[in-house]
Amino acid sequence: MEEPQITSTGPPAPSPKVLIMMADYGHDPTETAVPYHAFKEAGYEIQFATETGNSPRCDKKMLEGITQKLLGAKKEVVTKYKKMAVSDEMRHPLSWSAPDFSLDPFDLVVFPGGHDKGVRQIIESPIVHKLMVDYFPKTKRPSNKVVGAVCHGVMVLSESKDADGRSVIRDCNTTALPARFEQAAYWGTRAFLSDYYKTFGHGSEDVEAAVKKVLANPAQFKASLNPGAFIVEDEQYNYISARYPGDAELFAEEIIKLFNSFRRIV
Repeated sequence: MEEPQITSTGPPAPSPKVLIMMADYGHDPTETAVPYHAFKEAGYEIQFATETGNSPRCDKKMLEGITQKLLGAKKEVVTKYKKMAVSDEMRHPLSWSAPDFSLDPFDLVVFPGGHDKGVRQIIESPIVHKLMVDYFPKTKRPSNKVVGAVCHGVMVLSESKDADGRSVIRDCNTTALPARFEQAAYWGTRAFLSDYYKTFGHGSEDVEAAVKKVLANPAQFKASLNPGAFIVEDEQYNYISARYPGDAELFAEEIIKLFNSFRRIV
């Protein structure tokens, strides 16, 4: 006997609309290009946004020279970045400071990280903070909206606070760049890169401390020190976070799995 065929009674679900939010300069190419290409392959519609619509550029230290060879993106990621950099999406971003700009049309908002001090443009932006105070609560389950953040990108969320001073991720489980990773990179490169690995300058608190202090309970911060891929998916909100470039592939895969779960026929 033939097995019954399962068919959908309605039109196919539209492709998720993705927005990658960036500073003009300084983001990590792996944390940007790897998810970008994964989402493209999944058929997602992708746009970028910068403060005034300038085409963003990732950290050249991670893309060329001795710093790329020792610390930066892998050769295959550099190739992916170059393809992304000439894409129509990256060459013609939206402006997140435009008066009529809204995150509401997007199903997924992504914040890549990066060590270069240029990323402070988005981490410290009151405009982006206001946008996230409005958008992030809309990811509370069973919503189909999602936020993803990697490394310093998590600080955009930790610094986005409501009128009572509460971060949008106050009640979430999250990860970000672990203090031990940041300290090892800083002290290991200080002689030739100065305070490059201290995005807010020498003597500033590390990313882990900055994120932990806005959480309802510091135990909500999950800091695996295993170099293997690691992400944290919150249970209350459609929020997925990752620590560093080594997590970028899994980060994208888990976001795609989450969207696939929305489409599942029950």
